[in-house]
Amino acid sequence: MTEEIDEMGPIDYVVVEWVGQQPTGEAIPYLVDLVDSGLIRILDLAFITKDDEGNVAELDIANLGDGDFAVFEGVSTGVIGEEDHAEAANALENGTSAAILVYENRWAGPFASAVRRSGGQLVASGRIPIQDLVESLDATEA
Repeated sequence: MTEEIDEMGPIDYVVVEWVGQQPTGEAIPYLVDLVDSGLIRILDLAFITKDDEGNVAELDIANLGDGDFAVFEGVSTGVIGEEDHAEAANALENGTSAAILVYENRWAGPFASAVRRSGGQLVASGRIPIQDLVESLDATEA
């Protein structure tokens, strides 16, 4: 197991919110393509809902919308737990649903392994939201 972990790429998570509705499944083929092409490996995927009063519940993949969500049934390593549902729910507005996705960036595995073998370690990481990038570019152009 240690050898497999040494070869892993960086692990990321995202929480995606849908206001007033459940996900439609429109993004599923794109997520499947990322997996099939070897760019990512899904470690965990969960769906939650936060009602108008702020109560949080897990959504069963089998009961989700029109998309082919069944492809993700059983996709779970146990990384996402109740505590993670609660933390993700803190970021959500009332009356929304969300997907919580934990995935390995397989494309970066060889680079990450080489960094670790050479004694390097990740000391900071982040993500720039596209809205922030657009605002920054707009400000630069102005």
